[in-house]
Amino acid sequence: MIRLAHGVKGRSSVSFPVRSRFARPLVLLALIGVFAGPLAAAPQSEQAASDPSAVTPAKLSYFTRLWQLDREGRVNKPGIALHRSNYGLMFSYNDDPNPAPLQEVDPAKTLVKPEVVFQLSFKARLWRNILGKDICLWAGFTQRSFWQLYNFDDSSPFRETNYEPEVLLTFGTRLSLLGFDVPFVQLGFNHQSNGQSEPLSRSWNRIVANVGIERGPLSVLVKSWYRIPDADDDNPGLTHYVGNGEVWAYYFLKKHRFGVMLRDNLNFRENRGAVQVEWSFPMFAMVAGYVQYFLGYGESLLDYDHRVHRIGIGFILSDWY
Repeated sequence: MIRLAHGVKGRSSVSFPVRSRFARPLVLLALIGVFAGPLAAAPQSEQAASDPSAVTPAKLSYFTRLWQLDREGRVNKPGIALHRSNYGLMFSYNDDPNPAPLQEVDPAKTLVKPEVVFQLSFKARLWRNILGKDICLWAGFTQRSFWQLYNFDDSSPFRETNYEPEVLLTFGTRLSLLGFDVPFVQLGFNHQSNGQSEPLSRSWNRIVANVGIERGPLSVLVKSWYRIPDADDDNPGLTHYVGNGEVWAYYFLKKHRFGVMLRDNLNFRENRGAVQVEWSFPMFAMVAGYVQYFLGYGESLLDYDHRVHRIGIGFILSDWY
């Protein structure tokens, strides 16, 4: 049985059976359609292609396009856009799944090592050009799900889903430092939870501050946060495993994107952290192939204190070309 948990902490889940041998591939095809359907055809302007005198504007940097930092072009940009990476790992392999939290509810619960992982992430521009300045207010939402699709003996349940709404005030800075551009800084509020009831409930709130740094084909996002104390803490010691920040770096080569994420608690006595390495390669239109490798702690809220070693392959929406 597939269980889709949604909402906020403490809300009940919605369940529906997937027992037919035909249902799983149909659901998988529907997931692919969510990503690829609207983007199956994204041709460039025929006029530009046929008119040799047409002037091709200089391509804006990755962060400039992602956060609509070009003030003149911002007016014609849609108010809803992609936020973080949107991808589906149709096959990912975790060499040490962690059934312990789920066994608190169902002692007979078992997990299989292969599963599907997908992430959906969008943002909406709430207010642009605040006070006549290069300041925009954004609201973002990211959902990441871990689906035990290949656990046929247990009716392919969703093992864990994390929901992450946030509000980000983005300041266009146009600064330069040691040959690097600093196109923006952000301040905001972030909430993350898994929508489960006790004893599986996990959630936390943070004040966040981010800085974007770019130089040529290299884009670096430095993220930091302060966890807001919670009297009802259902994931004690979370920052011991995920620290107070992380760094994302992307390098673009033609239509390929190479990425790495580094996170560390900076505690050299009991060091905990994580690394994620990824490669995106062109396929068609705005859909790219995607390989992701993860090693460390904090991959999901339910497994924040469990060391995960995973590799997966699938597809990703390519918002960089």
